[in-house]
Amino acid sequence: MRLRLIRHATLIVEYNGHKVIVDPMLDEAGARPAIENSPNPRKNPLVPLPIPAQELLQNVEALLVTHTHSDHWDANAAKLLPKQLPLFGQPEDEQKFRAAGFAAVSSIQDSLVWNGIKITRTGGRHGTGEIGRKMAPVSGFILRAEGEPTLYIAGDSIWCSEVQKALRDHKPHVIVVNAGAAQFLEGDPITMTADDVINVCQSAPEAQMVAVHMEAINHCLLTRADLAFQLEAARVSNQVTIPEDGDWVEQFVS
Repeated sequence: MRLRLIRHATLIVEYNGHKVIVDPMLDEAGARPAIENSPNPRKNPLVPLPIPAQELLQNVEALLVTHTHSDHWDANAAKLLPKQLPLFGQPEDEQKFRAAGFAAVSSIQDSLVWNGIKITRTGGRHGTGEIGRKMAPVSGFILRAEGEPTLYIAGDSIWCSEVQKALRDHKPHVIVVNAGAAQFLEGDPITMTADDVINVCQSAPEAQMVAVHMEAINHCLLTRADLAFQLEAARVSNQVTIPEDGDWVEQFVS
């Protein structure tokens, strides 16, 4: 297995001999307005793709979408991705994918198997209180295959009982967490803060962490440098990789 951070939460995952794109956000920099009612009102995405969209889509065999907020599934992704590709997501998003012309949509309520890869849906909380309820539903996904590390893509979730349950039930070797501490002008963060990432590290001390979802959307306030500093202070920095856009992360142990 190896992972490539494209930008924000968009990943290329090479797993069990197959290439999957996760949460494709393929718009050009500045193509969309700033997130409403949020700090730092700059047009999104804040940064360009590290490589052209058509190049990063070469040989992609499937799509995995945690939820359809525009920073995880945008108009350019719906336009550029081949409509015949297998597309895996949560049940609540199936009609949106089909309306966009995708024919091979599989809604994962619990789990399914594709090309020897078992994909299991997990829960999460995209914030607290009323904001969290309005931002729902969101999902995470576990990937498991013989001879591969168990991979947990946590999705847009804060530290919560659903994430704790996924760690306890699946004991992943590798965990991708969406950090950035995204926030509106009111309310608590809706993605993981540095403290949340530290909680994941301490709850899964044997796992390798990959922290993404930073510095690409205007309401994500936690930077890579800030996260690295706080992880170092908590003495868990050796457990977490913080890739730059375009970086590959590999050499995982199953």
